[in-house]
Amino acid sequence: MSEAEIARDFVRVLKSVLGDAQTQVPLHAPFFPGKEKAYLQDCLDSTFVSSVGQYVDRFERLIEEYTGAPHAVAVVNGTAALHAALVLAGVGPGDEVILPALTFVATANAVSYCGSVPHFADSDRLTLGLDPLRLGKHLEAVVEMRDGQPFNSETQRRIAAVVPVHVFGHSVDMDLLLEVCGSYGIPIVEDAAESLGTFYKGRHTGRLGLLGTLSFNGNKIITTGGGGAILTEDAELARRARHLTTTAKLPHAWKYEHDQVGFNYRMPNINAALGCGQMESLEQFVNNKRRLAERYCRAFGEIEGLECYVEPEFSESNYWLNAVLLNRASGDTLSSVRALRNKIIGSCADAGYMLRPVWNLLPTLPMYQDCPRMNLDCAQNLEARLLCLPSGPGLLAD
Repeated sequence: MSEAEIARDFVRVLKSVLGDAQTQVPLHAPFFPGKEKAYLQDCLDSTFVSSVGQYVDRFERLIEEYTGAPHAVAVVNGTAALHAALVLAGVGPGDEVILPALTFVATANAVSYCGSVPHFADSDRLTLGLDPLRLGKHLEAVVEMRDGQPFNSETQRRIAAVVPVHVFGHSVDMDLLLEVCGSYGIPIVEDAAESLGTFYKGRHTGRLGLLGTLSFNGNKIITTGGGGAILTEDAELARRARHLTTTAKLPHAWKYEHDQVGFNYRMPNINAALGCGQMESLEQFVNNKRRLAERYCRAFGEIEGLECYVEPEFSESNYWLNAVLLNRASGDTLSSVRALRNKIIGSCADAGYMLRPVWNLLPTLPMYQDCPRMNLDCAQNLEARLLCLPSGPGLLAD
């Protein structure tokens, strides 16, 4: 099939799943079917719209109840959550932190905020996230243990943490990763920004490592406008997380005493009010997204050279973003695949459907091009071949 024919078929399939686009169908619009407006009005009436108020505490309890995490600390956004979690994990200036090359830039930015250096790892074709097996071989080649601490023998920096990202809501193979990191004593901080509603072998993502982080940006499965959360099983880490993200202020009725450099990261009450309404619909959102994924897989199965991405067998995914892989002839170059991808995106935009490619690999960005990395063959291949489809939680709402 020619590029034009594939692009036309792509538009036809989207119409069969989503119907004719009366206006542009966005990639991931928020959906507000519940009590969001009532809770926001109540918050306004209370005048407690900033970092103090009943909705922040309530939102944290709802996150804990849903995920099973003993402790959730709500903050202003997912990047702030990851920054604070890395600090709590002991990451500091001059360290290295391993993360996938195929992720949103915020993952690497949070590492940089710590004064640390990102160390980029390759992706797993099965999960789209960090590949534990290839990482294990890479660590065997570069790690030198000193006084029980892993150092990169090539850069002489300490490897302070590994940050797996559950890309598009699909879980990394965490058992394998825990085994690899455990053999070197490297803590894991999960970037679960996209995976609220995803379970790995029955356990919610963000609960497998030392700490985990969530995002509630406007394009996530639920939104607080802007917002994030830190998850942990450890009561002391949770206490420190809450203290660190509220400017490290010591409790007192009227004194302003602070005992360390903290962050003004506490989620405002008005954002949490929106989040409480959203959390009440989360199960509905996950069900809608999983039904949408099934429809996409049936429909795109008709087109030769396209593969609808599905959850790994060990994961029950929220399908935050549905994606297809462009699997054309093996002789195709990545540049020719990118040209087809861009042709499809343009044709779909003309028909009223917003698609997007995956992120540019982080080592290609100017501020990260000199960072250490392993071989990134799989990530480079995925970056060229992935296409993200409209996936909003309201697309199949009853």
